Amino acid sequence: MKKMKTHSFTLVLKDVHEHTPNLEDSLYEAGCDDALIHFRHGAVYLDFDRKAVSLEEAVISAIREVKSASVDAHVLSVAPENLVTESEIAKRLNKSRQLVSLWIKGERRQSFPHPVMRLAHKSALWKWSEVATWAYQCKMIDNKELLDNALFLEHIHAVLEECDKKTRDIRHGLLRKIEAPYQAGAH
Repeated sequence: MKKMKTHSFTLVLKDVHEHTPNLEDSLYEAGCDDALIHFRHGAVYLDFDRKAVSLEEAVISAIREVKSASVDAHVLSVAPENLVTESEIAKRLNKSRQLVSLWIKGERRQSFPHPVMRLAHKSALWKWSEVATWAYQCKMIDNKELLDNALFLEHIHAVLEECDKKTRDIRHGLLRKIEAPYQAGAH
């Protein structure tokens, strides 16, 4: 039998705001009694400390409870995020920022993942799942759970985006345009 442990994560909600009637009571009654509700810059988010066998089990059960709440709230995203800065990489791997900087520059280890966003900006962003995979393969970490959690978070974000019908319709429309055969003379 697997051991239960406490998993900390955040769900960012949409379709609700701090003035939504009965928001707190509805979420509590739906089972989110292990979360603190916060309001910041118009966003509503829930900080969970949930006991479960895995992060996946904890997050999925929390998302189901939010969906079952009577206030018609939906989950926009889960934190910790999949996109990370150099500082966040150091924090998550419990390494110094200087060491991470050396990895990124290729001065300490080779083949560090390339950033995926803000390539010309000082605060480049990496996919956490790629960094965790690299660190695990290089034996920088031996925590398979950290790697599994990173991969889960990447996939749960993709699933949440696909759950939004408007986003899904826009993406499918763009995909049809990309995959359509090039028509001569059309630009």
